[in-house]
Amino acid sequence: MHKSSVFSPKKRSALSSIGRSHGFPHTAFYSAYLRTYIERDVRSIVNVSDEKKFFSFIRSVAARTAQMLNITKLAEDTDIPRTTAERWLSILVSANLVFLLRPFYVNIAKREIKAPKLYFLETGLAAYLTGWDTAQVLRKGAMGGAFFETFVIAEIIKSYINEGIEPPIYYYRDKEQREIDLLILKNGRLHPLEIKITANPEKRNIAAFKVLDTLPEPYKRGEGGIICCYNELVSFDAADKVIPFSYL
Repeated sequence: MHKSSVFSPKKRSALSSIGRSHGFPHTAFYSAYLRTYIERDVRSIVNVSDEKKFFSFIRSVAARTAQMLNITKLAEDTDIPRTTAERWLSILVSANLVFLLRPFYVNIAKREIKAPKLYFLETGLAAYLTGWDTAQVLRKGAMGGAFFETFVIAEIIKSYINEGIEPPIYYYRDKEQREIDLLILKNGRLHPLEIKITANPEKRNIAAFKVLDTLPEPYKRGEGGIICCYNELVSFDAADKVIPFSYL
């Protein structure tokens, strides 16, 4: 598990462990982290003349983790031009702080046209930026589900990056509002995954998976499941499982 995760089944949360291990509160740690990031990384890429607006932009991005990207709204909230928001977002992507999850379409060209989902991969930093002081409060708060989804996505991304592989992952959403949080493409098979911060998963949570049963060639529906807080690996049916997030 990544040390900065705010969800960890076997370790202290990052928000509490950082304060203890470094001898000062996590707020000071992340404040210093951001200053170092600006001075070392950002200024080497682009001249950020208004650091306050850049910090505000990062905070707005963190608050939108696990949401559809709306670059116009990000620009409006930070009071910057859209072109500046696009440039600053590209910096965060290049720094591996943000990942843009593309939608899946049989028409490959559409994957680059339709809006991606935004994930702020450093969940400890995102919690600091959005004002969540402890993992316990965050889990029960309005953003608990979004942070849990972000954590799971980040762990899956890292598993590929560590092997030197570009993550073959997408999300699914159609005009009927049927959604699948994550699709992993492997050898022409799409493996659907739902991500829920619950210890009581239900079969209805994966009802949208059936949209994959009619995929045209060369795609086929692969095994899937729901990643959640249940404490053991069990099967819903022959194709889908309940997967504890601690397995990541």
